[in-house]
Amino acid sequence: MSDPLHPAVAVGDLLVAAPELLDPNFEHSVVLVLDLDDNGALGVVLNRPSAVPVAEVLPEWGDLAGVPGVLFQGGPVSTDAAIAVAASRRVDGPSPVVDPAGFRPLYDDVGIVDLDTPLPELEPVLRSLRIFAGYAGWGAEQLATEIREGAWYVVPSVPEDLFCDDPLELWKQVLRRQPGELAWVSTRPVDPSQN
Repeated sequence: MSDPLHPAVAVGDLLVAAPELLDPNFEHSVVLVLDLDDNGALGVVLNRPSAVPVAEVLPEWGDLAGVPGVLFQGGPVSTDAAIAVAASRRVDGPSPVVDPAGFRPLYDDVGIVDLDTPLPELEPVLRSLRIFAGYAGWGAEQLATEIREGAWYVVPSVPEDLFCDDPLELWKQVLRRQPGELAWVSTRPVDPSQN
């Protein structure tokens, strides 16, 4: 049984920055956890769109990028590298679903896309795509320590989080749908003295 004050983290969960987290890389951020093991954790910030259109940097992927169609600042680590996260088109039926080459499943229908894979091989099986420049990373026990210290709220994700049309409102949206007092955090002013 997990401790409700210090919840366990799983791939597909969201890390929502607590108002007290003032690091400019993560202030009011929502991070989707993509990988987690004994060596640490890796995720991408979902609510930091850049002004750079995907089509400008990766022209062949621009049409799949959806709204707002820009690169996202995934985090402060390896900002010159791109991570593509996508949802696949799952077909219900008796035959098993086979994931195509170039798509590594993570949770539900979400996975990582290898941008070196020819687009014609992946386009028919991808529903939505976001491309992130860089990522957020934590060493072994670092994330658990930050959660215990109250820097992050761990909450489940819903499919709309990854591909929301208005990522700048995502922090508030995610908090508002949480039960109990956590929903009230979304209304907290940036400067608590204004409360």
